[in-house]
Amino acid sequence: MLILLILSLLWGMLAGFIASKIMGEKSGTLKNMILGVLGSVIGHYLFRLIGFTATGWIGSLIVPVIGACICIWIGRKLF
Repeated sequence: MLILLILSLLWGMLAGFIASKIMGEKSGTLKNMILGVLGSVIGHYLFRLIGFTATGWIGSLIVPVIGACICIWIGRKLF
């Protein structure tokens, strides 16, 4: 169980890092990790809402990256 949590956080950190590079966001590792994990939740929810599913390791990385990009965009609009 602990291994899965650690892997999820690392995967989220990678997704947050990729999203920050795509969006031109200059942020630290902790913010990238939070954006990646939050982006994963938002991305999976939005993809299910429109009827898409992601499979494989590439799909499971693309969805959190898109979600994290959405989080960055919303954060820029709010602040």
